[in-house]
Amino acid sequence: MALSSSLNKLRLPALGGPVRVERLLRRWRRALFQCLPRGARHRLALRNPLLVAVPRGDDADLFRQLGDEREQIGGIDLRAAGTLSSVVPTPKNGWRETWLELPADLVLLRTLMLPVQVKDNLRKVVSYEIDRLTPFAPIDVYFDTDITGTAARGSKLQVRLAVCRRDDVSDWLARLREGGSPVSRLTWEHAWTGANLLPPEERPRRARFGSLLTQLLAGVVLLLVAAVLISPLRQMSDERELLQRELRQVRIAAEEVQVVREELERARLGSVEVLERKRGQPRMTDLLLELTELLPDGTWVQTLNYREGEVDIRGESDQAAALIARLEQGPGINNVSFRSPVMQVASTGQERFHISFTYSRSQQR
Repeated sequence: MALSSSLNKLRLPALGGPVRVERLLRRWRRALFQCLPRGARHRLALRNPLLVAVPRGDDADLFRQLGDEREQIGGIDLRAAGTLSSVVPTPKNGWRETWLELPADLVLLRTLMLPVQVKDNLRKVVSYEIDRLTPFAPIDVYFDTDITGTAARGSKLQVRLAVCRRDDVSDWLARLREGGSPVSRLTWEHAWTGANLLPPEERPRRARFGSLLTQLLAGVVLLLVAAVLISPLRQMSDERELLQRELRQVRIAAEEVQVVREELERARLGSVEVLERKRGQPRMTDLLLELTELLPDGTWVQTLNYREGEVDIRGESDQAAALIARLEQGPGINNVSFRSPVMQVASTGQERFHISFTYSRSQQR
């Protein structure tokens, strides 16, 4: 988890304004430092440690800070003069920075709600409002701010404000500057990460990389290291994209299979319906057999039409009036009636008939 958190810090900052090379390299250096094993971090920190002064009235304890660990190495008196090297041994490569850590009771903390539009000029806006937000004038205090979140649907900023009186720290700032180790960070006990009450214009300028060539070389090294660290993440991203493309293709193929399956099911249901309808229709051979058995001798059928259970027959018979009664005796035959009056045929002496009835398979024998 620590490695993941450190890698997140390697992202390039938003270039909304001019970004100093030294500031960028310093940020990457801290992130890469956290990626190293504990032993390696300790050895590197020994070459360029932090000096932390913690005042207690007119005296101050001096600590050597290596990463998150502190070791007390001595103390100084505010009233005494002289360089710090006469009190504590100076590392071979010098102190990386000097911090002045105040007691918490010397720092006033407040929580503010400010419009989100002041985010880019937060320090300047707060400096104009110091006399309203605190009992002090801007010239009498050091302060720092920290954005902790938003409120009112993103229209307000939640800001922490920390303030200390200049009178409480000016003597210590002067003492450390005269001792050859000017303060670059003014903080306090239990301060938030990166807190610095000292305004940027009063922080000492440090030539950490010596020359432009050194800066460029260090930048190239950091970029290469960052590329090595980030390349596995890029490979994982590419593999995930490839899997997503393959998943989309499989999903499309599955949808096509589903469409074909639905079409086959519709075709199957259609064929089943046709078979069911065919199975429900009576066979014409059965109808012809019934008529052959029911119609008496001397009867001729000239035409026979069948349509959806309705039968229509025309013909001649020597006893046409008796055909109704005979046909009604047939199984599956119902609603027998003459469609037109019986007519006498002069040439044959027979009677011409036109009869209709319904015929269903469920009642056939």
